[in-house]
Amino acid sequence: MRIFSGIQPTGKLHIGNYFGAIKQWVELQQMHECIFCIVDLHALTVPYDTKTLQESILEKAIIYLAAGVNPEKSIIFVQSQVKEHTELAWLLNTITPIGDLTRMTQYKEKSKKFKKNLNAGLLNYPILMASDILLYQTEIVPVGEDQKQHVELARTIARKFNQRFGEVFKIPEARLPKFGAKIMSLQNPKKKMSKTDLQDAQIGLFDEPEEIKAKIMKAVTDTGKIIKYNEKLKPGISNLLTIYSLFSEKTIKEIEKKFKGKGYADFKKSLSRLLIDSLEPFRRKKKELLTREVYVKEILNQGRNRAQIIAQSILQEVKKKMGLF
Repeated sequence: MRIFSGIQPTGKLHIGNYFGAIKQWVELQQMHECIFCIVDLHALTVPYDTKTLQESILEKAIIYLAAGVNPEKSIIFVQSQVKEHTELAWLLNTITPIGDLTRMTQYKEKSKKFKKNLNAGLLNYPILMASDILLYQTEIVPVGEDQKQHVELARTIARKFNQRFGEVFKIPEARLPKFGAKIMSLQNPKKKMSKTDLQDAQIGLFDEPEEIKAKIMKAVTDTGKIIKYNEKLKPGISNLLTIYSLFSEKTIKEIEKKFKGKGYADFKKSLSRLLIDSLEPFRRKKKELLTREVYVKEILNQGRNRAQIIAQSILQEVKKKMGLF
């Protein structure tokens, strides 16, 4: 099967991004044809620093590689370097109802958050994402819970195009992790961990040991001392138990049993050690790749060339169906 997914270059990748997407990528590339993109065009819809964008793009490529994406098994490239993404997005704009876009949860949230920068890109974001996916005849899109609605819209757009112009696109499916699709903020456990959160609210994939320890020890818990999973009554400790379970690969029940009779401080110290040890290989690999910038850029160049061959073929078929030549 063909897999497509991508992450914006802006913001700091955290453990939620890893379990929501990248960990799946690493597993999927073993058996499937995978295309992974740095979606820089999506990043333009919210305020960003033009002076550091290229640096952020290169850093995300390094992060993909450090987290285990293999350029010999997967295509890795930068979205804006393959012009077919934006051309297909415009064509898909013409068949996408505005009502479908205004119902998108992320649009509603971001339009409130960025009132001073309420641009058309925020509204049309899901169409560009549909273009990203459909351009490669994608069958599986590994995403976190927050992007599932966008994949559903891509499915709707693909069906609508096929019915109106003739069969071209495969209908993609979202793949969510079975557990841990949504890791919550360390400071507000009722809100999803986000790249735009304050630093204390997230664990970066490449945080140093002292940062990890400080963040976990300051993480919001709940009244009482019992280490028990209850998402509604004890969201703080439940979130930390989820993180512990994901990194230790132990069940929640096993962890609750391990810490029976112990307090939050003991649990947090153990979780800190677990995270520090688990993330050490990522930190080490990233430091190595930072010294090999030419190598990383060559991977992106090769990825662009491979992606463009597929994209040009599909776009040509789309334009032919739409009567453009």
